[in-house]
Amino acid sequence: MTPTTPVGGWAYGLLGWPLAFAALPLYVVLPDHYARELAVPLAPLGLTLLGVRLLDAWIDPWIGRQVDAWFAHPRRLRALAWGMAGGLALAFTGLFFPPMPWRGDPAWLLAWAAAMLMLCSLAHGGLTVLHQAWGARQGGDATQRTRVVAWREGWALLGVLCASVLPATLGLEASTGALAIGLGLGMGLLWHQPWPQPTGTGASSPPNGRTSWAPLAHAPLRRLLGVYGLNGLASALPATLVLFFIRDRLAAPEAAPWLLALYFGAAALSLPLWVRGVSRIGLVGAWGAGMALAVVGFVSAARLGAGDVAAFAVVCLVCGLAQGADLSVPPALLAGLLRRAGQAGQAEGLWFGWWQFTGKLSLALAAGMALPLLASLGYQPGQPDAPPANALGLTPLVLGYAVLPCVLKSLAGGLLWWLSRDPAFQPSKELPHD
Repeated sequence: MTPTTPVGGWAYGLLGWPLAFAALPLYVVLPDHYARELAVPLAPLGLTLLGVRLLDAWIDPWIGRQVDAWFAHPRRLRALAWGMAGGLALAFTGLFFPPMPWRGDPAWLLAWAAAMLMLCSLAHGGLTVLHQAWGARQGGDATQRTRVVAWREGWALLGVLCASVLPATLGLEASTGALAIGLGLGMGLLWHQPWPQPTGTGASSPPNGRTSWAPLAHAPLRRLLGVYGLNGLASALPATLVLFFIRDRLAAPEAAPWLLALYFGAAALSLPLWVRGVSRIGLVGAWGAGMALAVVGFVSAARLGAGDVAAFAVVCLVCGLAQGADLSVPPALLAGLLRRAGQAGQAEGLWFGWWQFTGKLSLALAAGMALPLLASLGYQPGQPDAPPANALGLTPLVLGYAVLPCVLKSLAGGLLWWLSRDPAFQPSKELPHD
């Protein structure tokens, strides 16, 4: 029973549910919660999130290297993984429920948030790298690799759907309980999967002597990380600002849960389509198509104002479809590149550690850029969007949520086209056993 079969894919992918369920509040709900509910100023909040996420991202390659070593010791890896799952559940609860005496004191709240967010991020990062490396060790051709990723990301999107609705309907208390249950089920099913035994030239090689920087010596990987990071920044900016945009630009706070559900539901339903698209136009072609679709969505969002909820629902649908490509295609590209570099079975954790580093760096930069930028332009949470800040009539939220992501997505698409000319990413270079 492997992740390439429906039953194996279901069991392998389930851990993606609680990991994504935790990620949405950490990256989307947390800034809004601390700014609106706990009255923490935007600029110091953004800088705090930037600092913690940069530190967290920096540690991920080291975590990936340890995961590679731990794969040789299943019992040790199992104990550490369960420890990280428990730590994630506890720190997540503490993050959204700070001590009562500190509420009302922004300095103490920022210190508490930094500590709890760091613990959450370390545990979440460790489990995520383990989960991704486990899937990458299954091997297969481009379509099979995309299918494995799709199982994981399909469950992840279901987790995000629940996380977008549950806090608004049942509250954060129910969310923390659901996370703990999901982690227990996901971990239990993962450890009942066959231990990954990949094929390939490096399958039996130990990771001894490898430094954490070793993958960056591989030029195609550096180029892929560049595209992934720029594209990730383009996606992270609207993710950071979406609740502000819905509440203060569209003036429709009550619509936030179902709009988020529509976005992530579209992404989930699009995964089988992107898997089929990979078999027809290849990994690079499918990812580029997703980027182009996202640009269409951002251009449309820039024209919206108060009351345009139905139009924004269409934007959510379009951008959700594009997000399906961002979720399913890039990890499959990375897994194939790793195998062609002869690192299968020995460096999945390390390579995906750098992958996590790049994604988290994008998220950190988004929080560090967006919130101080909006504050400097006069935007205040809970108030209508500020008057146009320039001759083009672009308001602060429009600039941050739609215009800048559109520019960044376009740049990422151009870099992807340049990347497609590299022989390392051309289908003809797939190894026979890929």
